[in-house]
Amino acid sequence: MPEIWLSYGPTDVVLDVKAENLEKQIVPGGAPLSDSGIVSKLESLDMSKPTEFVILEHSKNIQKIISSLVEICVKKSLPKPKFLVDKPNLNSIKNIFADPEISISEFDSAQFSNANLVFINEMEFDGLFGYDTVSTKLLRRFGRDNMLEAYEKREGNLPMPGYDVSTMQVAKKFTDGFEISSIEIVANQTGIVDIAAGHPSSTFLLAKSLSSVATQESEKHKVAIISTGKETSNETLSRSLSSLWNCYNAIKDEGLAILLAECKGGLGSEAIQQYVEGRMNLDRLKSPSKYVDRMEDLLFLTEVRKKFGIGIVSILPYLYTKEKLGMIPFSGAKETLDYVLKTYGERQKIAIISDGSRILLR
Repeated sequence: MPEIWLSYGPTDVVLDVKAENLEKQIVPGGAPLSDSGIVSKLESLDMSKPTEFVILEHSKNIQKIISSLVEICVKKSLPKPKFLVDKPNLNSIKNIFADPEISISEFDSAQFSNANLVFINEMEFDGLFGYDTVSTKLLRRFGRDNMLEAYEKREGNLPMPGYDVSTMQVAKKFTDGFEISSIEIVANQTGIVDIAAGHPSSTFLLAKSLSSVATQESEKHKVAIISTGKETSNETLSRSLSSLWNCYNAIKDEGLAILLAECKGGLGSEAIQQYVEGRMNLDRLKSPSKYVDRMEDLLFLTEVRKKFGIGIVSILPYLYTKEKLGMIPFSGAKETLDYVLKTYGERQKIAIISDGSRILLR
């Protein structure tokens, strides 16, 4: 019996699938860079001037970038870099880097226009913008007045991850007006695959690298179990849904896709929150007069659910997942297998997608 370990929150859970039920395990491609290769890619940054690195989310690969930046400063006898961290991740970063010479403080949104800022991001796919980049993250956070324009430019009511869509132009235009820098990385569960440093308008070109290692041609599957592949991508329902958008084209009509996503941070979407509380009407989603945070996820979920069933292993209340969002809730990985075999038959084949946030199935 194959023993497959899948990311779930901060830990991994085992999925014991019989060989006759395992259709295939799908993982992204791309060989990880060596430590020296990572340093070489980052050395193009000019760190001789005062520089502050902004960490908007924490992951093992971002942690590796931080370590490499410190290594470069030591190697070149430069002052240790300063890091600004969002409040939820502040203690985690401080606990990892106990060196008193490394300045780690909370990121204040008022600092956004500081030309010395370098934003660090792990690039992924995005259902609305095609790609999740420094530009899209900054637009969502600091350019909310422009989000309605981006939402109105969407091409249809289904997610478009990995496509060159006009919504991205709104994000690019927004960040073009700021003298900031960024470090974008492409990574998977094995490590960092590629790095680009510079203005967000230039680091966006790394999207080609992401697509080349993450995109796979796939036949359609009747049943798929999808792990996001990393903790930060399943902290909220909204984040974890990106893994579903990356794979939904490879699920058969009337099939079933099951997400493994702890969602310890809750729903992560003001639009979904309003909907489950009865304050959001689905009719508003297609032509809204005002953008509500992450309303595209609610729109996509509503449309994709018409094609196939969606299950989820999470700690979210069943009132949200089952009663309000029409998902099939499970309490654990074993329960998902029991349900699939009971519903579709003892011989049903199951596709396992172990790094859903960093793979794209066409």
